[in-house]
Amino acid sequence: MSPIVIVGAGIIGTTLAYALQRRGENVILLDSDTPGKGASYGNMASIAVTEFMPASRPGIWAQMPKWLLDPEGPVRIQPGYLPRLMPWFLRFLLASRPSRLRELEAAGAVLCKRVYEDLDALLKETALEHMIGAEGCLSLYTDDTEFRADREHIEILERFGFRHEILDGKAIRELEPSLTTAIGKAVLFPDNRSISDPYRLVLALSEKFLALGGQLRQGTVAGFVHNGSSVSEIRLSDGRAIAASKIVLAAGAFTGRLSAMLGEPIPLETERGYHTQIMAPGITMRHSIIWPARAFMVTPTAGGIRVGGTVEMAGLDAPPNYRRAKVLVKRAKEALPALHVEQVSEWMGHRPALPDTVPVMGPSANYDNLWYSTGHGHLGLTYGATSARLMADLVTGRQPPVDMKPYRVDRF
Repeated sequence: MSPIVIVGAGIIGTTLAYALQRRGENVILLDSDTPGKGASYGNMASIAVTEFMPASRPGIWAQMPKWLLDPEGPVRIQPGYLPRLMPWFLRFLLASRPSRLRELEAAGAVLCKRVYEDLDALLKETALEHMIGAEGCLSLYTDDTEFRADREHIEILERFGFRHEILDGKAIRELEPSLTTAIGKAVLFPDNRSISDPYRLVLALSEKFLALGGQLRQGTVAGFVHNGSSVSEIRLSDGRAIAASKIVLAAGAFTGRLSAMLGEPIPLETERGYHTQIMAPGITMRHSIIWPARAFMVTPTAGGIRVGGTVEMAGLDAPPNYRRAKVLVKRAKEALPALHVEQVSEWMGHRPALPDTVPVMGPSANYDNLWYSTGHGHLGLTYGATSARLMADLVTGRQPPVDMKPYRVDRF
């Protein structure tokens, strides 16, 4: 029998390939690059269980005009790309209806509520427990005005029962002495823990997958062979073909191009994210930090600290604009005055963004042996183990432990 082929070797595809191989399936993991070299290479290393809320909520809309007019703002749309973005943006607008927002919040919360149940089990069975830290994340505010501006976020977390603790000046600097005294209030999210190196986590999981007998192939998908209601073969750009009994498309922001080849378009865009990795920061950090009013995050990871954030909508093909990364570092120095910025590297990657912020996880609406696992946005690392558990159930014909209807591909 032909193997199951997973297209995409980021955290989502690699974790699913491992989960299926461990269940005794015969799996090929296919990617145009080596595992973990896409968005998984440069994410902010955070298991961000408190960040599931839709991007289209009212608090975001209120700030959007100011952000778009600011060349250094947290959201930038490349002017030439705006016409192509409009269909996606209209769906983003539809997702902001109050009744729809409540549904989307619940769909995200369901996944985040079970993240550690699935992640702890994955790390234990792969002997990778050492790759997750014990400390959480601090959300920073200079004063009550900034804190009130983020109150909508806190209220959503309170409604769903996610842990958090509000801190004032002295308590904040007892946790992170390197923080500026300009920070007057913070919220500690103890469950937003960090991965020591997200790229090495993907590599380690790919090695575990190979050790179980899985196969890794490198190549660019050029098309598919399908007969009626099933897809029998994947065609690669170099002329090779891979026969498949089942296929899962998990190629992140590039999944939309693949689904279009099959006549099943997905409104998938890319939020281009930037980071600067600082290897000799001159400070130590126990927690990751996020400053909502400045739209950046800093995480101790990969042997140094990583500064990232903001959203750039410019498609998959535009060259990087590293000014975005430099702005983030400038803001990080406002929070961490003693930060040294010397041994640095800059990176840009493509987060897969759906207009309603909820991932697509489920079967194709057109083909009976095809599934999708994509659109996890900035929560790919967070959802990795949970997505693998749910998708492995679907692909092998088992009943997943949660209702999968909110994540169906034909919901748009």
